[in-house]
Amino acid sequence: MPRILAFAGTTRTEAFNKKLIRVAAAAAKAAGGDVTLIDLRDFPMPLYDGDLEAKEGIPPNGVKLKELMMAHRGLLLSTGEYNSSVTGVLKNAIDWASRSAPGEAELACYKDKVVALLAASPGMLGGMRGMMAVRSILGNIGALVIPEQLALSRAHEAFEADGSLKDPKRKAGVERVTSALVRILAKLEA
Repeated sequence: MPRILAFAGTTRTEAFNKKLIRVAAAAAKAAGGDVTLIDLRDFPMPLYDGDLEAKEGIPPNGVKLKELMMAHRGLLLSTGEYNSSVTGVLKNAIDWASRSAPGEAELACYKDKVVALLAASPGMLGGMRGMMAVRSILGNIGALVIPEQLALSRAHEAFEADGSLKDPKRKAGVERVTSALVRILAKLEA
């Protein structure tokens, strides 16, 4: 079973992207993935600062997040979008995890990682701009970001009270993305 680490690029408790990543994690499990769902709120870190890194090293939660990322072959991210771009918490997590420990290859937790992206937003673009920024960042640091993706517009109207998606077509879209991730990972591991 392909190991997949899933998380949303936001920390707000009732964030639409947290709801979407829960739906996506369940879909990836149903498709045959071994999914670990985490919350970035459980990994608080200072803003990336090269001087801080030189003085104190990678913060403990940065090390924990990086170890989780390295233990999984795939990443499933619901990116979020703030002011038409990547969220600060997600960019900070990407930056800290990118730092090499002594004797470790550069960008070790991103090289050969397979990533699927989703996003949710109340706006009509569904977080597409933030998702595209994350696609660019991860692609530039060695991850393989699959072409299948989902931008969930009007997210404030998309979920039932239990967190499921109201529209079967949107649910099918999430399943398309997660199935593609599981299928590609299975092929690479075969």
